[in-house]
Amino acid sequence: MSQNKYKAKRIFLLIFLVPLLTGCWDSREIEQRATILAIGIDKAGPGAEEREAEVSHGRGEISIPEEDMIEITVQIAIPGRIPLGPQVGAGEKKPVLVVSVVGHTIEDAIYNLQQEIADEIFLGHLRLIVLSEGVAKEGVQRFNDYLRRNPEIRRTASIVVSKEKASKYMEVSPELERVPSLYLAEMVESLVDLGKFPESFIGKFWSVFSSKGQDGYLPYFHIKGNKTIQINGLAYFQGDKMVGKTRPQEIGSFMAGIGAEKGGYPIFTDIPGNKEIALVQAVKRKTRIKASLKNGNPHILVKVRYEGKVSEKESPNVKIKKEEDIRALERGFSNTAQKSLGNLIAKTQKAKSDIFGFGEYFRGQFPEYWKQNVETEEDWRNIYKNLSYDVEVDTYIRHSGMKDK
Repeated sequence: MSQNKYKAKRIFLLIFLVPLLTGCWDSREIEQRATILAIGIDKAGPGAEEREAEVSHGRGEISIPEEDMIEITVQIAIPGRIPLGPQVGAGEKKPVLVVSVVGHTIEDAIYNLQQEIADEIFLGHLRLIVLSEGVAKEGVQRFNDYLRRNPEIRRTASIVVSKEKASKYMEVSPELERVPSLYLAEMVESLVDLGKFPESFIGKFWSVFSSKGQDGYLPYFHIKGNKTIQINGLAYFQGDKMVGKTRPQEIGSFMAGIGAEKGGYPIFTDIPGNKEIALVQAVKRKTRIKASLKNGNPHILVKVRYEGKVSEKESPNVKIKKEEDIRALERGFSNTAQKSLGNLIAKTQKAKSDIFGFGEYFRGQFPEYWKQNVETEEDWRNIYKNLSYDVEVDTYIRHSGMKDK
């Protein structure tokens, strides 16, 4: 009797385990997927309707979105051709396929793209989204819904604004990396690691975009020649529309304004008692932001403390020996940094774009004021336009150079 019970248990256990041994029933080989690495989004040019595949609708049959049609250009990885290093020698096959299609929305364009691609489109390895300046100025809200709903798209993908057509970034061929999208994505990540740009992945942009007291910002890229890509500033937004851009040097001022700890940007500073100049580089920074109400009106105090070093002098014969010389260099650096940050705040005020997130300080510290005066995001932008502020910068130069000791 006990032996029969033992057999019955084994049979029951076998029946119970069979469903767990079915394997990956829905698996798909990588060679059977069209893996998109990058997407460039531009405004569609003349004749876009004739290029449309009409997958999601028939022309003239239903109402279509009022926005202008867009053109998306994608980089599709070719299996087996993604290199592990830079190109060596000529005649090697291209590692990516570049395809352009048009549509009324991203999803509509993706459906049209699928008509030209035999394998199923896969966005799980998307590394980069490039928005042309024209598209960014018209607004990015029309793209957010699809990008957020699609579970394949990672929140760590980079998103940038381009001075040129976004499609050009799908074709550019940097010498250091054969796959343009990988080069651009790694370039953004490296700039963040080096302290030359704040985090700008798509998840961060959406988080800021959803904020009631802060406007978004993205890297602004420019192609120099045919192969060199330069970060040419920072694109700042009012709501979902790009309303301006900074100069490259102002990126450091912006990072000081948001409290980014890493330095990385240098400033030319006069050497006291000489007609020479020195390049003083910010190594670290510490920022304190204090929100207050003065006579019932919002006021912001931004205090930045830099730790810097003298990275270069115009003339090697000029010595920086005296303690007074170091203090004068510190004052010169502080004055320049203070003026630059103040000018950037004024510039964004004129555009009503609070990329510093000062509104979040008031929303958190003065909830009653916020409740009484700010009902919409536009209310805060109007307040930010006339916001009073003070900027204080203090600099400590730790290293002046071994030869000056």
